[in-house]
Amino acid sequence: MDRAEQKRLIFAAFDTAGGEKALHELVSNQEAPDYRYQRFAISGRYDGEHQFLLDNMVHDGRAGYEVLTPLRVGGKAVLINRGWVPGDPDRSVLPAISIGDDYREVTGRLNSLPRPGLRLEPRNVSDNTSWPRRLSFPTAAELVDQIGYVVYDYQLLLDQDGQDGFVREWKPALMGPERHLGYAIQWFTLAFTLVVIYFIVNWKTRDRTEEND
Repeated sequence: MDRAEQKRLIFAAFDTAGGEKALHELVSNQEAPDYRYQRFAISGRYDGEHQFLLDNMVHDGRAGYEVLTPLRVGGKAVLINRGWVPGDPDRSVLPAISIGDDYREVTGRLNSLPRPGLRLEPRNVSDNTSWPRRLSFPTAAELVDQIGYVVYDYQLLLDQDGQDGFVREWKPALMGPERHLGYAIQWFTLAFTLVVIYFIVNWKTRDRTEEND
């Protein structure tokens, strides 16, 4: 029940932040958790030459990628998640995700980079690996090593009406509170059943004892 309430608050925060006025100044990595799902409107230029494909992302049961494109803002960059694209059955064929480098304003929600349940040793990517690069759950430090400039340790989920985006059906990447409530009901039902069985068994045992007396 506690977990259901926690998830309810997270989903409520997601819905509430969507209606708030967008901020125009990026926050530090340390401040980012306090601004989760907050909308930001940031101006800069996309680095279309250095893009990343987040591997093993599923949409409607189909495997594909989420496209991370750095938006250069001064001497740093913020990673813009432009949405999901389907993968080709031939893993050597990558999707077309090219984008121009014109100066623009990009609006999206702040969120942490996707995290795995268990982080394995990162796969080495040589300097001459072609772009875009396909990665699974990269850290900001790993991305910096590959593009050569600093990126914030979070992403902005591109708004639904943002230009140059792909499939964007954003919602918290969490099990909904309904599932937790369902589990709670199952446990309550099991506990109630065990209590009933306990009393039935003990009642019958008492009856047998009285008959033997």
